[in-house]
Amino acid sequence: MRDTEALVVGSGFGGAIAALRLAEAGVQTLVLERGRRWPITDAHDTFATYDSPDGRAAWLSPVTVAPAQEGLPIDVYTGVLERVRGEGIDVLVGAGVGGGSLVYNTVLYQPRRDLFGRVMPSWLSYDEMDEVWYPKVREAVGVSTMPADVLAHERYRGQRVLLEEAAAAGMTARLFELGLDWDVIRAELAGAIPPSQIAGQVWYGANSGAKRSLDRTHLPRAEATGKVEVLPLHQVTDVRENGSGYLVTVDELDDNGRVVARRDIHTKHLFLAAGSVATTKLLVRARDTGALPKLADSVGTRWGANGDLVIIRSGLPPTGPSEGGPAGAVLEDLDNPVAPIAMAAMPIPQAKMPEGFMGLIGMGLGPAKGTFSYDGRTDTVGLTWPKDDPEATVIADGARAAFERLGTGKIEAIDAGLTGHPCGGVPLGLATDEYGRVNGYPGLYVVDGALLPGGSAACTNPALTIGALAERALAAIIPDIVEE
Repeated sequence: MRDTEALVVGSGFGGAIAALRLAEAGVQTLVLERGRRWPITDAHDTFATYDSPDGRAAWLSPVTVAPAQEGLPIDVYTGVLERVRGEGIDVLVGAGVGGGSLVYNTVLYQPRRDLFGRVMPSWLSYDEMDEVWYPKVREAVGVSTMPADVLAHERYRGQRVLLEEAAAAGMTARLFELGLDWDVIRAELAGAIPPSQIAGQVWYGANSGAKRSLDRTHLPRAEATGKVEVLPLHQVTDVRENGSGYLVTVDELDDNGRVVARRDIHTKHLFLAAGSVATTKLLVRARDTGALPKLADSVGTRWGANGDLVIIRSGLPPTGPSEGGPAGAVLEDLDNPVAPIAMAAMPIPQAKMPEGFMGLIGMGLGPAKGTFSYDGRTDTVGLTWPKDDPEATVIADGARAAFERLGTGKIEAIDAGLTGHPCGGVPLGLATDEYGRVNGYPGLYVVDGALLPGGSAACTNPALTIGALAERALAAIIPDIVEE
């Protein structure tokens, strides 16, 4: 059995921030990540592509799982994207050192004050988040909006079309703040390196290295301190308490997902950051099997799909629907009388849509009505989502109302059965205190998207808010650890 002062499970926004801040405070920390490292190669062939998907495209699946590219046979491998099947909803999550930042659109999107107040506890200060924690995340990643020369390029027609449509209709649209290296994007545009982001490659990773993913920002800084060790291909299966802290059972995997070793790791300070779904499943199972019996009944509740929609439109000017990634421009109809909605233009090259089509991802105020339950017969935890609940279905109605105001194009499809932005399961202030300390268990913390208690990140993608809550939590927790 190995012992470590602090143990972090997961290496997405919550885990990477926890590792870095613990390291800066001099706390010896071990990070467990179920997935592989994905270093960018000089040949720019680290990840699979939509043109040639293989095992790297999916987490231990015999078929591809990405939107608009499901069901193609591939070898079973520890790839970057998992599709978690739930009742009423499927959830896309990342796997690899860097977590979801490997497969996200690099969008760091701050919610509006009034909408933030509708999904967060009243005691959580928007001013504090706005002035301290949101800027801290943006600075550490390094964000900026799309430069004018990139936006003007032929590859980015779709982003320009959305901005122009909104301007003509008197609606609000703007450019996102993105965690991208624009010089790498320019190198793609110039043909100096193979196209990746400019070809809309998102779900399988960016071969050009343009993404400022966490394996290229926070985690190397943490490792450089000498206080942090990251162990890839280490999947946590069990969490339980003992007399002096917590025991975590870990399976070490090979590249094909076979278990090559199993061990226990002991720690006094356990930070769960495996993502909304995985963290919640670990705790629900631990509570219901008696490993952590004092966990609150609220663990496994208040989960939401972020009001996510996948939208396909047609009848537009030439849009280059296979090009110009990641999602760079957003139409905001946040005062929509039906349901507030933000919709980002997102290239979907794997769908092979013709000119005049556009893919978008919509984000609304989805309800916090998803639940997780343990099945003792199979020793598994499942997710249930009320897909037909009026609070969930009204978001698509809001999107339709927004497009009516826009007055252009035609809606070909709206799909609410999939989310890449899971929120909640271990709600802040209910299952934990106001900083993610788990009620009833000193030294156990949640610092990832499981904390989001309102079902959504308030018409934004949740990465920035997850990171900000993690920064806020670590600033409060670390002094207690250092003083021991």
